[in-house]
Amino acid sequence: MTTRTGHCLCGAVRLVARDVPATATVCHCRMCQRWTGSAYHEVSVPTTQVDWQGETITVFASSHLGERAFCGTCGSHLYFRVTQEGPWSGNYDIPLGLFDDTQGITLAAEIFVDEKPDAYAIADCGQLRLTRADVIEKFADIETVG
Repeated sequence: MTTRTGHCLCGAVRLVARDVPATATVCHCRMCQRWTGSAYHEVSVPTTQVDWQGETITVFASSHLGERAFCGTCGSHLYFRVTQEGPWSGNYDIPLGLFDDTQGITLAAEIFVDEKPDAYAIADCGQLRLTRADVIEKFADIETVG
């Protein structure tokens, strides 16, 4: 784990994240597809380990489970965060593209693989691959999302 810095497209929002893991997850759920226009490539960092700077952070409650944040100036995605207590709460899921340097981060998991569009493929590098049913088994309330 390491410290990484980053910023949105226009630079109005900056972040310093500590204890950033060297592994990323890709989410293919329909909600992430709508939010990003494709798959959501992210790293999960404890909320206590991220310092956000900037006054244009806009937060949107995207479901009863979580919220998404973006820069109010340029629209860059900043994070997804589960707001309901559970196995996936306590982290910011930060898009890889926000970081100034993404070297050394490898893919560890894909979730909602059964909802991935046919338009692209992600190489099978031995990463964990979970379907919607697998995810629901781990986090029951997610079934009503997306």
